[in-house]
Amino acid sequence: MYSLFQVYPNMPHPTFQPYRNDGLNHLYELLFCDNEKAFENDAPYPWPVVFADPPDAEALLRLANDRQQESRLRALAATKLHAIGAETPKPELLGVIVEVGMEGGLDVLAAFGDGTARYLNYSERAIVFDAPTQATNELIGALWRHSVQVVNQIGPWDQPRLAPPASGMVRLSFLVSGQLYFGQGPMDVFFKDPMAGPVLHSASQLMSYLIEHGGAK
Repeated sequence: MYSLFQVYPNMPHPTFQPYRNDGLNHLYELLFCDNEKAFENDAPYPWPVVFADPPDAEALLRLANDRQQESRLRALAATKLHAIGAETPKPELLGVIVEVGMEGGLDVLAAFGDGTARYLNYSERAIVFDAPTQATNELIGALWRHSVQVVNQIGPWDQPRLAPPASGMVRLSFLVSGQLYFGQGPMDVFFKDPMAGPVLHSASQLMSYLIEHGGAK
């Protein structure tokens, strides 16, 4: 049985392009909250805090700890704190990303602690869900409970993010206050795994809801 712990060789920090559509590739890159350059725009405060050069560690820490802010913004702030060796926030699960390698492409479901979600279908359609409802809050809450149990039993990945999983493989990534936790294995094995299985089942329920109520564009 595959474990949620796997060792990979060192590799340079990549920018991956699993889709033919450049817009989807950009959306994919934004999911992991580890590349501030991908987020740079003219957005109002507090977004400029993560783009400041030199960085303001105190402002970044306040942002990373502010639960009123968007989860991806908090993750970016925490990632930058880790990068500059400053004080970091207490570990908190901010995002869960499920990647499934398909023969025809890559299926990706991402959910964030603020109740937002993204679904990128292997056929290159996407759902961007930014209006949480009671139903989605319950579905994401279940995903969070199972994911926290996994995070509590594994450690952070200290190497650059890997290329998307190959066909037949599934990867679970957990964004924990600026650090990436993950595991991967064959899809049929992980659905039966006592740690990974509940995460995948709850993620599948969320994905089904998004497809039914959101509509892939």
